[in-house]
Amino acid sequence: MAYRVTTRSHSVSSSQTPLAQKLTADPITQKVAQSTVSCVYQAHIACFWRNVTILWSKNLMNHSLSISVDSVEREQAYTCKIDLKPWHFWAKKGYKTFEIDGNQLEAYWDLRSAKFSGSPEPCSDYYVALVSEEEVVLLLGDYKKKAYKRTKSRPALVDALMFYKKEHVFGKKSFSTRAKFDQRKRDHDIVVESSTSGPRDPEMWISIDGIVLIHIKNLQWKFRGNQTVLVNKQPVQVFWDVHSWLFCVPGSSHGLFIFKPGEPEEDSDTEDNNSRCDESDCSANSRYYSTQSYSKASKFCLFLYAWKIE
Repeated sequence: MAYRVTTRSHSVSSSQTPLAQKLTADPITQKVAQSTVSCVYQAHIACFWRNVTILWSKNLMNHSLSISVDSVEREQAYTCKIDLKPWHFWAKKGYKTFEIDGNQLEAYWDLRSAKFSGSPEPCSDYYVALVSEEEVVLLLGDYKKKAYKRTKSRPALVDALMFYKKEHVFGKKSFSTRAKFDQRKRDHDIVVESSTSGPRDPEMWISIDGIVLIHIKNLQWKFRGNQTVLVNKQPVQVFWDVHSWLFCVPGSSHGLFIFKPGEPEEDSDTEDNNSRCDESDCSANSRYYSTQSYSKASKFCLFLYAWKIE
């Protein structure tokens, strides 16, 4: 495997792309009470391309999964919530139906053997399937054969496409997550480590699959920036803003990291909106999507919100 860092590295400035500017434009003013992972997909459901949001949430008392599907007739989403409390083993396998714009959707899940690695989202040995008109329009997890057997439904003609993943992680010095930079390939392990207290100057390391690709010294002067790295010969842009780690009350705000596959875009007065992966664009109401808009969909982005706790 080939991992290396390109020589381009510079701080975020006012002349950079809207994606980089969003690092400071999307603050969270209150501490999140639970770890969450939110993934937004586009799937073909009932004749339209619709946004489907999968939200995994976990705190000391509860563990839940919510599936929300956007309407194309009104400004709302239809949600199916599944509680996965540790003492409710029966809830870890189930089936629910709900309607969207008069069309029935079926949600199937089996999380009885699911394995977790510190995130509310399982990493293996499970499936979650969303079925519309006898098609599996969205399938999560690695138990695909079991999912098709149980739902008795055929695969969709076109797989659902993930727009972005947004995760809130809590830790003292280390924050980890997983993401696919290419939907056809395996997940990558991403770890952000920091040293912001003590006799030495603050430092930060960002590694992918155990290899440090970004090392920031004198973090107090470089708390915002971006850099392009290569992961298996694929360019990935990495943006960071950790101002709150250094200058805010611990736990009052978060560091923000964005991982975006692809080369940096050239500055242009006329920027193609479909080429961006701005969170506001990805989560907008998906009215009357066509197969053409699907083929030009935004590339995947990972938004990692890192909350420091003492």
